[in-house]
Amino acid sequence: MTHDRTSARPASGPLGLIGLGLVGTALAQRLTAAGFEVVGFDVREEAREALRASGMRVASSPGEIGRECRVVVLAVFDTQGVIDATEGPQGLVAGGIVRTLIDCSTGVPEALEALAGRLARRGIDFIEAPLSGSSSQIAAGEATLLLGGDADAIRHHESVLAALSTRRIHVGGAGAGARAKLATNLVLGLNRAALAEGIVLAESMGIAPARFVELVLATPARSDAAVAKGAMMVSGEFAPQSRIRQHLKDVDLMLDHGLRTGQRLPLSETHADLMRAAVAAGDGELDNAAILRQMRRERHAPTPPDKT
Repeated sequence: MTHDRTSARPASGPLGLIGLGLVGTALAQRLTAAGFEVVGFDVREEAREALRASGMRVASSPGEIGRECRVVVLAVFDTQGVIDATEGPQGLVAGGIVRTLIDCSTGVPEALEALAGRLARRGIDFIEAPLSGSSSQIAAGEATLLLGGDADAIRHHESVLAALSTRRIHVGGAGAGARAKLATNLVLGLNRAALAEGIVLAESMGIAPARFVELVLATPARSDAAVAKGAMMVSGEFAPQSRIRQHLKDVDLMLDHGLRTGQRLPLSETHADLMRAAVAAGDGELDNAAILRQMRRERHAPTPPDKT
């Protein structure tokens, strides 16, 4: 079920936020705009200073947030980061009052299922809420929350979830959100890579990138990836809204799942190779649209004809 826009009413007490990267910063902006008092934490000092400079409160550890906040949003890099922030020596559950975790990261479904079970035994609700969309789309409320968890817990925290995004789909229990995010991210990433490959082919045939993107948007080749990333590929400006390194992490999770289940993912295997090469070339922190740079690096000199 998809929910329409609702008014988010501030909950009593502050709301915790762990992870202040592109996604976490966008979520902090949305939560404060909705009237929530946000207390944030990140392992990086520069991220904590940026949040403090914006006027929000900063905690010294996840444990400090857990002692002050009953509801905490997580926007960390991976599942290990979620587990460390939650169950580590200075984690949220170490003597804290936290009762609900809303995890916006993209992680390992089975590990998140297990974590949800451990937290439930402590009386803590775990709601998966990975976001499909770039940080600019998240900031605008246009990303989609793929919710996994108990339906009653999700309804109870409607005001927080509505503040995070106007688009929300409950896809199942714990682990379902991560599975949905990985499967949809597979399609999204390949759409970006296909657009980049089309641009380099068009260039080799004398069609300028701007003209080619215009053609894509006017034909059945059109995709949301072309709408979101076409202009960046044309301009060559790749300030990150989402990063190649982050998407490679997700694709590796897809490939790991395929390996365990006997499902080969040949297009994603190729995509992962391209992204690994991009990271090795120093592009890992650039926007996903910078996969175009690697496509151009893949260009080889024509093989001379056999004269025998």
